[in-house]
Amino acid sequence: MLLSQFYILSARGDVIIRRDYLGNVPKVSAEIFFRNARFWKDGDEAPPVFNVDGVSYLHVKEGGVWVVATTKDNISPSFALEFLRRICIIIKDYCGLLSEDAIRKNFVLIYELLDEVIDYGFPQSTSTDMLKTFILNEPVIVAPAPTGKPLFSLNKGPTGVFKSVLETSRTEGKGAGLGGKRDEIFVDVVERLTCTFNASGHLTQSQIDGSVQVKSYLAGNPPIKIKLNDDLIVGRRDTGPGGAYGARHGAGR
Repeated sequence: MLLSQFYILSARGDVIIRRDYLGNVPKVSAEIFFRNARFWKDGDEAPPVFNVDGVSYLHVKEGGVWVVATTKDNISPSFALEFLRRICIIIKDYCGLLSEDAIRKNFVLIYELLDEVIDYGFPQSTSTDMLKTFILNEPVIVAPAPTGKPLFSLNKGPTGVFKSVLETSRTEGKGAGLGGKRDEIFVDVVERLTCTFNASGHLTQSQIDGSVQVKSYLAGNPPIKIKLNDDLIVGRRDTGPGGAYGARHGAGR
């Protein structure tokens, strides 16, 4: 999936966040989108995906803002809309909530997030936990607009504002491990595939081997249980004379 542009518009059509990745879509595309989305045919609500002059506009509306992507490629609408929703979730996780005020006060942080989430128009990881390693800017927490007594208790700080995931991780990390360090363990599965082909391009020999590398930063000696996927069967399988060792996916046992 390749995106040409990404931007966030206010309810009035003002461009708050904008990124142009390919330069193949008119710079006035934000105005074109807002005019069509705001005043759709017969007063109906604009569909999440529509096309104007060969440019596809994909959008979700949340927190009173429009989150929009444009493209000239034939991409999967469902994948693109899910990607936009994931961006909304990331903004909520880092800024505490998704609103025009929160976006304006955290525009530097949001641009930093976009640089990690979209690379030259290609979607990348949208995992909040993975992005923590790369995000350096501190969020400006904005209090939500008063809407009466809430029905459910949400994740709020002592002052009644919504917490950022960065603030939550720092609070949780203070009491973890020794000396305030977090208890962590990293497990890497390294696989090596060696193949030999003849002059005709046919496979003559193949071998796969690898290792499991573990790096532990755990305090003390806690018991750890590491297992493979239940659907993965590792062992001897019959591939002819002598058989061979390998792995295959099948019914878990």
